[in-house]
Amino acid sequence: MNRQPLNPYLVLAAAIVMPGAGHVLQGKPQRGLMFLFFTIILGWVSLRVMPDTASFFARHVGGIFIYGISIIDAYRSARISWETWKYAEARKTDTR
Repeated sequence: MNRQPLNPYLVLAAAIVMPGAGHVLQGKPQRGLMFLFFTIILGWVSLRVMPDTASFFARHVGGIFIYGISIIDAYRSARISWETWKYAEARKTDTR
């Protein structure tokens, strides 16, 4: 019997709070740590590359971009797990 996956909205909220947290909640800590690492690294690189006159957003754009990608990826994988589980549960009840 398959265990019910986490609600995708809970995973989405965790991913918004901290990069990689949504992946860790889903049991994918390596993927979550990878996103956290690259958020920090690309944020640091863009901070060093951009001129001092650039806005806060522009100076951290590399990290912000990876952060956004990690939120989308965490929600997408949680939604796929959720829908797959719902479909499997519906099929179980239909065959009984």
